[in-house]
Amino acid sequence: MSRVPRPSTAFTTVDFDRSGKQSGFVMIPHSPHDDAWGVTRIPIAVIKNGEGPTVIMEGGNHGDEYEGPITIAELIRDLDPGRIQGRLILMPSNNVHAAIAGQRTSPVDGLNFNRTFPGDPRGTITQQISAFVSDRIFPLGDAFLDLHSGGSSLDIIPSAIVEPSQDAALHKKNIAAVQAFGAPMTVVIANMGDPRTATAEAVAQGLITVGTEMAGGGTVSIDALRICRKGVRNVLVHLGVLPPEDASPSEGDATVLELPGANAYVFAGMDGVFEPFHKNGEKVSAGQPAGRVHCLWDPSRPPETLHYQADGILYGRRQPGRVRPGNCCLVVASLYAGTL
Repeated sequence: MSRVPRPSTAFTTVDFDRSGKQSGFVMIPHSPHDDAWGVTRIPIAVIKNGEGPTVIMEGGNHGDEYEGPITIAELIRDLDPGRIQGRLILMPSNNVHAAIAGQRTSPVDGLNFNRTFPGDPRGTITQQISAFVSDRIFPLGDAFLDLHSGGSSLDIIPSAIVEPSQDAALHKKNIAAVQAFGAPMTVVIANMGDPRTATAEAVAQGLITVGTEMAGGGTVSIDALRICRKGVRNVLVHLGVLPPEDASPSEGDATVLELPGANAYVFAGMDGVFEPFHKNGEKVSAGQPAGRVHCLWDPSRPPETLHYQADGILYGRRQPGRVRPGNCCLVVASLYAGTL
């Protein structure tokens, strides 16, 4: 179901209906201290040829996640419009101020772009960007790819992500598209039920939706970037936008995992430095010691031992050792219990 566009001051320098390749910007009037009549520029490209679906691709949802933006920018530069059937709307750095700063949240308003959907066209700059995506971009699309990594705080096994849907037919299409990506793992992630993410909004509007988590740690992973490059093309083949010869073999199997709600996460309970007990990919069990938090500036204080709350495999680990109470230290993925 498409969202009715709300009044907005945003405008674009591209024509979504024109064939060929265009690169430009979404321009949102922005009047900070040093620029009375300026704009925030969000890069966007449109590649259109023939008849086929419209696929929207987003990177830079968080500014410290790099594999997706690199992959999308390469498509903008290198993809011959004659090779596609349909339309690609490519947005490599939607959270543009955060991307420039190399941080998760926007330095302009402090917001996490991926917790602002469906946005507010009269809100802060981050809320205005998500409103434009919700109101003006998603209604144009048939499918949405949201390319994430673990960012600065997590190292995650490279994986393609299913956003759950209450619509059984759409959920099945989402799983098929995510498995077509061909990542080493397919994981259903509901973000603890938060509806304010880009993928949740895309699913609510009826788009076939594919997410990713490509390693992380605030760096560019050679392996994850390779997986991302191949996976994006695999999905475009699956959707009929690229020809079959552009597909690459899958690196995973048909197994589908999930993050089993709040029990998937292990949180720090004290201020200190986290010592993990296991590597990503290892099998773990509920109740098993997961790691310890050490208070290095108070050696008389014993470490806090953390425990897993779910059976499965260790899917993600905190990258910085320094933690505060409530920081996510570990993430466990379990076998998916839902309907495929």
